[in-house]
Amino acid sequence: MKIEHIAMYVNDLEATKDFFVKYLDGKANDGYHNTKTDFRSYFISFDDGARLEIMNKPGMVDADKHLNRTGLIHIAFSVGSKERVDELTGRLKADGYDVVSGPRVTGDGYYESCIVVIEGNQIELTI
Repeated sequence: MKIEHIAMYVNDLEATKDFFVKYLDGKANDGYHNTKTDFRSYFISFDDGARLEIMNKPGMVDADKHLNRTGLIHIAFSVGSKERVDELTGRLKADGYDVVSGPRVTGDGYYESCIVVIEGNQIELTI
């Protein structure tokens, strides 16, 4: 069994798509638009087969996203090396994203950094 994809609603669909393509080498499909409901989505595919669905529709509620909350807290991306974690973390920080931890070795042995990137959502970069 495997997770087929993870989905997230976002306010700015195009900016979110561009983020995953620009920084994490995602490949976006052409998108989907249901003209009756105005639901829109993209699937972002990654080299290892993982997929992320980003979605938008009218009337969404955008609640505060505290970093210490219940529910899904981050999506982790393995970028292949310590050097790549460092480089991408530095690039994101230089581009104005909030690095909330790292790069560092965690107590359980991961080398990672955590960055708030999309509308208060967090990603983790790891080896």
